[in-house]
Amino acid sequence: MQRRRLLCQLGFFALFLLAPALDLLRFDLTETQLWVLGQRWTLGLDALRAGTRSAPEVAAGLFWRALLPALVLVAAFLAVAWRWGRLYCGWLCPHFSLVEGLNAVLRRACGRLSLWERPSAADAARADARWWPVFGLLCLGFGFVWAFTLLSYLLPPARLWAHLLAGQLTLGEARFLGVATVVFTLEFALARHLFCRFGCAVGLFQSLVWMANPRGMVVAFRRERARDCRGCHTAAAPAGSACDVGCPLRLHPRHLKRMMFACVQCGRCLSACQTSQARHGQPPLLTWQVDADAVRETLRQRREALAHSPPPSQEPH
Repeated sequence: MQRRRLLCQLGFFALFLLAPALDLLRFDLTETQLWVLGQRWTLGLDALRAGTRSAPEVAAGLFWRALLPALVLVAAFLAVAWRWGRLYCGWLCPHFSLVEGLNAVLRRACGRLSLWERPSAADAARADARWWPVFGLLCLGFGFVWAFTLLSYLLPPARLWAHLLAGQLTLGEARFLGVATVVFTLEFALARHLFCRFGCAVGLFQSLVWMANPRGMVVAFRRERARDCRGCHTAAAPAGSACDVGCPLRLHPRHLKRMMFACVQCGRCLSACQTSQARHGQPPLLTWQVDADAVRETLRQRREALAHSPPPSQEPH
């Protein structure tokens, strides 16, 4: 599963970088022109001003060429989120792909996935300070790549490349690239998890839609076998809790659905659990459940949470 997900991520990452240069999708501010799939996307407003098309014809064009495609695209996107959650984030999103890559490099440097968490003793012992320059250069390099790519969605890519290679960027281009590179570099180094969990509007709307659907796909934990977690360990998590360590967003997959609001359905926790339990010849404790099974899992989690919650205190009269 993780290999298929990696292929999807790499393919979409390449599409994200190349789409402006291939005119697959960009909005040219210099011409006030939208390009889609190599074609100029017009709504007929110029023809209306020139008097070659009537207002009803232009209104029909606005509906068929703008409003309807937008509604279909949004509806399809939210339908996927309704059933499977933040599937786009975990399987396609270029930013999340970069988050996972930087996590792996930072773990080599200091034994943790974020600068804001404490490393375990085992991870700290395996830390190698020689990876710190690699982590810093990757943050800086991808910060510039992100800034340049976003600018190429707004200005002609051929002109941008010519200016960059000739060292003749305009003042506006240089300012945008400089400021955006600094912002993205700091975000990649210090706040990449926070952005995915709380700052990304695309991810937030997916999570809200998914949380509203009790039949949406959830990570189910076989709590009756919870004792098997005591022997859990993998090469990446020698101290145990392989599912927690495997989560790129630092979530705890064995918690309730409402505690997994930012889950991107990447399946890293499932793969880690499967690897750990396979060492003991046991099936994994974590599985994906959807539809009626997801409803039963959510209800079971709620019952267990209520059973383990302390009783309300009684105030004396």
